[in-house]
Amino acid sequence: MRNLPTPGLGLATLGVVFASVCFGLVPLFARSLTDAGMPPHAVAFARYLLASALLALLAWRVRDQGRTLFWALGVGVLMGLGWTSYVSAVQMVPVSTAGVLYMTYPAFALLFAWLLFGERPAGRAIFGAAMIVAAAALVTTPGAVAPELLPALLLSLAAPAGFGLGIAVLVHRLNTIPVLVRIGVVSLGSVLGLLPLVLATPVAQLLPVDGYGWLMVLGIGLGTALVPQLFYVLCSPIVGTARTAMAGSIELPVMFAVGWLGFGESLHPAQAVACVLVLAAILLTPARQPRSIAAEHD
Repeated sequence: MRNLPTPGLGLATLGVVFASVCFGLVPLFARSLTDAGMPPHAVAFARYLLASALLALLAWRVRDQGRTLFWALGVGVLMGLGWTSYVSAVQMVPVSTAGVLYMTYPAFALLFAWLLFGERPAGRAIFGAAMIVAAAALVTTPGAVAPELLPALLLSLAAPAGFGLGIAVLVHRLNTIPVLVRIGVVSLGSVLGLLPLVLATPVAQLLPVDGYGWLMVLGIGLGTALVPQLFYVLCSPIVGTARTAMAGSIELPVMFAVGWLGFGESLHPAQAVACVLVLAAILLTPARQPRSIAAEHD
């Protein structure tokens, strides 16, 4: 089974940036759906269902790589469950605040790559991750959010932890299966992880109430999951764990724009400084030497 063409380092980095811009649009769709009455786990289920339905069956063609498929399925379960906490946070706090916390995933990615796969991060990568953590701390200092919201914000760290784990596993364990299979199996893992919650939810809460709601469901499944995931899983192994995590942080200013333009949220000085820190971290992070992954799939 031949894989998709492999881009060079420059195009691969642009591919990660494009995917991350699409990921940054998630709050626009997620908050619209939760405001209409869909619970967070139903929104997460809707996001991953399309990719799973279209691509998961392709795993049969590489069924001999059971261990790799198990890695993909397992990390999908964790990512799907973690992502519900992010949707819950977006319901309660400004998009920019939830977004900055979500941007801690580069630190998790570097940590998991080191602990699980022995990839020691470069000094500049560690410094860049520390800048992003500092940005997260800047917008969640006492007084920046109501005390009763702090538990939900802390719980929302499950989302960047799951995504950081996903980056590390993608780079180190999923290169031997084709891109479309990676997307399908990871999405299937998310769907299976969320399925018990979905089955326990009344059907009326799982379905949009009007045509606009169905448009939001299609948008979150296609425009923030299937299409950007295709770019992300194709390009991230080429640029490596650190640059993937940091280049993906362009997602944050997109979230700020969504909060401002979509929901009328004002941008405070602390949030502006946090955004600058994140973008600076992108520029400070060195790329790992590119390596061909196309030959592994011929």
